[in-house]
Amino acid sequence: MKPELTLLMWAAVLTLVQAVVATQGAFNQVGLTMLAGNREGMPEITGWAGRAARAHRNMLENLVLFAILVLIAVLADKTNGTTLMGAQIFLWARVAYAIVYVAGIPWLRTALWGVSVAGLVTIFSQLL
Repeated sequence: MKPELTLLMWAAVLTLVQAVVATQGAFNQVGLTMLAGNREGMPEITGWAGRAARAHRNMLENLVLFAILVLIAVLADKTNGTTLMGAQIFLWARVAYAIVYVAGIPWLRTALWGVSVAGLVTIFSQLL
C-alpha cells in the first residue's frame, strides 16, 4: 500500500478518536438520555467538550480534501517524496490541532490549521 494511503487511514482513525472524545464530553455534560434521544432542546455543549466537537467537525471538513488529494495522487500514479511529505505534514498538524483546540489555545490552533493546509497544498502541487 502506498504510504500516503496509510496516512489517509490514520487520518480516518484520528477523526474517529475525535468523535469519541467529543461524544464523551457531551455525555459528561448532558447525559446518555439526551444524547440517545432526538436532541431537541439539547443545551449547548461548552468548554473542552464544545471545543472537541468543533475540532471534530473541522477535521471532517479537512479530511474530505485530504482524501480527495491522496486518492487522486495514488490513482494518477503521481505519488513521490513530496506527496508523502505533504501527507505527513497534514496528519501531524491535525493531531497537534486536535490537542491544541481541546486545550483551548486559539492562536496556536489557527497556526496548526495553516500548517495542515500547507500539507494539502504540497500534495496538490504534485498533481499539476
